[in-house]
Amino acid sequence: MTEITCRGLLFDLDGVLVDSTPAVERVWTWWALGHGFVPKEVVRKAHGRPSMTTIRELLPSGEHEKENDEVLRREIEDTEGVIPLPGVLKLLNALPTNAWTIVTSCARPLAHVRIAAAGLPSPKVLVTSSDVVRGKPDPEPYRKGAELLGLPPADCVVVEDAPAGIRAGKAAGARVLALRTTAPDGELQEAGADWIVGDLSNVELGAGTNTGLRLLLKG
Repeated sequence: MTEITCRGLLFDLDGVLVDSTPAVERVWTWWALGHGFVPKEVVRKAHGRPSMTTIRELLPSGEHEKENDEVLRREIEDTEGVIPLPGVLKLLNALPTNAWTIVTSCARPLAHVRIAAAGLPSPKVLVTSSDVVRGKPDPEPYRKGAELLGLPPADCVVVEDAPAGIRAGKAAGARVLALRTTAPDGELQEAGADWIVGDLSNVELGAGTNTGLRLLLKG
């Protein structure tokens, strides 16, 4: 069993705490078909990044704000199948409220909808794409998350499932625990993950240390 000590945990949302895959695939498939793209490729590109980043990349001359507003509206309305991933509720409910936050590429309204739909405890602080200038894989989101916890990034562990998010965490100066919920091990390793487990059911909160949290990784 691997042991990790840290003072704060910075969780991504989709694919880490919440399974929103069916809703994400429905909305982005609709968008891809409307613009003549291959849905599977668009869904993969969109994962772990702000929706505006994907839209600008695929439609460089498009009406970006209009497109993004429609994607966001549909994602907010579609919560069918949005559930907590294994081990999430047990871990979050055991953590001190001042020792964790969520750092997501969702816009703030969508993040609140998915947190509520999955029945997660609300974090005391929250970082969304609405709160930063540069989204993942830029380090800004995770630096901001650590700052809101009053910690240096080096004292935090980022929990991610997407290569873009792993790169953001590493670039911020944090260590990264990757989950196998979305991408294969090769992509997680290439992005720089320090540890890889199946999901948060493989993570237990051990007895606290004088300096913070003690996590036990199984498998």
